[in-house]
Amino acid sequence: MPGSERDPVRDALLRKEQRHEQNIGILIRQLSDSNPTFRIRAAEALSSIGDPRGVEPLIALLSDPAPDVVWVTLRSLGNLRDLRAVDPLLACLTDTDRWIRQGAAWALGEIGDPRAAPAIVQLLSDSKTGVRKAAAEALGKMGDTRFLTALEPLFDDDEIEVRQAARDAARKLA
Repeated sequence: MPGSERDPVRDALLRKEQRHEQNIGILIRQLSDSNPTFRIRAAEALSSIGDPRGVEPLIALLSDPAPDVVWVTLRSLGNLRDLRAVDPLLACLTDTDRWIRQGAAWALGEIGDPRAAPAIVQLLSDSKTGVRKAAAEALGKMGDTRFLTALEPLFDDDEIEVRQAARDAARKLA
């Protein structure tokens, strides 16, 4: 009977979609594994896959006790570029850990939400080189010319990588 035959291509695509769904579920569960290495790898994988269902579980992981897990989570959220992460990332900009401030600035630059710019400007005077550099780069990515003058003091920063980041950002904004 015509039409009653199974379509092997459709069946293969259906199985692939089912595996994808299972993998997303497994990765989300691994974000709460007791082993930090599993949490890191799951965060990286969710970032690579780019599935928006990973955003909320990754946001929850920002409070992880392992700094390496938080760092990778910040990078993953930046790569996903989802606006739901903006407010939690803004909260990270005032963290005592410089790596968290730096990663949050980078992630917010990747997301590009202009609401983050005023908070990122505050990091331009951070005592840590990497934080100032990430803040300058983030402002350049956001493209808001109102913050061009905020970059100017960094043109004479003691650190060459900060000076270069500020100049690159200014070129993007000009």
